[in-house]
Amino acid sequence: MPSVCLYFQVHQPYRLKPYSCFQIGEDHYYEDETKNREILKRVSKKCYLPTNKLLLDLINQNVGKFKIAFSITGTAWEQFEKYEPKVCDSFVQLFKTGCVELLCETYYHSLSFKYSAEEFIRQVDMHRKLVNRLTGQTPKIFRNTELIYNNRLATLINTLGFKGVICEGVDRLLGNRSPNFVYNPPAIPGFKCLLKNYKLSDDIAFRFSDKNWNQFPLTADRFAHWVHQIAGGGEIINLFMDYETFGEHQWKETGIFDFLKNMPREILKHPDFDFKTPSDIIESYSSRGEYDVPYFTSWADTERDLSAWLGNDLQQDAAERIYQLERQLKDTKNPELISSWAKLLTSDHLYYMSTKYWNDGDVHKYFSPYDSPYDAYINFMNIAADLEMTSRNGRKVEVDLPQVSWN
Repeated sequence: MPSVCLYFQVHQPYRLKPYSCFQIGEDHYYEDETKNREILKRVSKKCYLPTNKLLLDLINQNVGKFKIAFSITGTAWEQFEKYEPKVCDSFVQLFKTGCVELLCETYYHSLSFKYSAEEFIRQVDMHRKLVNRLTGQTPKIFRNTELIYNNRLATLINTLGFKGVICEGVDRLLGNRSPNFVYNPPAIPGFKCLLKNYKLSDDIAFRFSDKNWNQFPLTADRFAHWVHQIAGGGEIINLFMDYETFGEHQWKETGIFDFLKNMPREILKHPDFDFKTPSDIIESYSSRGEYDVPYFTSWADTERDLSAWLGNDLQQDAAERIYQLERQLKDTKNPELISSWAKLLTSDHLYYMSTKYWNDGDVHKYFSPYDSPYDAYINFMNIAADLEMTSRNGRKVEVDLPQVSWN
């Protein structure tokens, strides 16, 4: 019986306010409070509240036959509690159904696994506690930031007690194999990898409203037909996507909510298909072989590597600079300073610095609040400079700015 695993990523970063070099040493608050509130409220109205309601209705209508999974970053949940508590309540209603699994990830949606095992483990522990607070359960499945994954990550999270991981099904690593089976990392036979079916996932997340797509308009019955065709050629169909697909990236006017409303019914019309959570999947299906990932992969862009965040000198310089401050910040034992530093680790800040201008360029521009990647870099580095100064003596810091002569 083939199973559909429907997983949604929920994330909102803390946006940074415009911060010039003249503010270094004078202004130690970095967030754009107005923009954070405005965006959170807008996306809540367009996506989180209506989609949560729709999913709750679908779960209640299908009486245990429709199951889904989420991961929600700590930065998103903090903003829900601060700006839109109704969103928190609507998610909690979903969790109480017993048909929703909440996965674990890095609390600040960071690239910490690449740069600092210590910080990575700290953020995973923070997020575990968040999941436990929201659901009363200890998460079994891990999802790293942007599905960034390699064999070493599997080894580490296995030692941290996780039973499985979700990651991208990368063609060049699968060879002629299908992503529609469970796999395991090399030398860890009891640990399961759930691979995203990127074609079917992206049909919803990216191509749904594209009028130039030869399958436009996509209807629920046509999509279900594509899913049903996998019967006999796979055991699982992992549909992984950003939750903001519904109502924010794909507007209500595109018909995306009608599609979501009808999709479960159309898929369940085939008696051999069901919906399972990631934990259900790893308990129900055996591994069909090793998925060997010796280098970093992700679910971003056409390359499905780290180039979305570390593809140019600006991004690499910014990432190295902020992680170099780890020891200095943690030695202060100042929770406020450490929190300010950790928020700067959020991968979005590096994403805004991307200089890609081919297939994925428009996507990067869509998400960035800056006029250019260079503006994003300068703003970030100014803030990093102030944080480095303030961390030496707490928040009370005297900075001698250079004297400039205009004669």
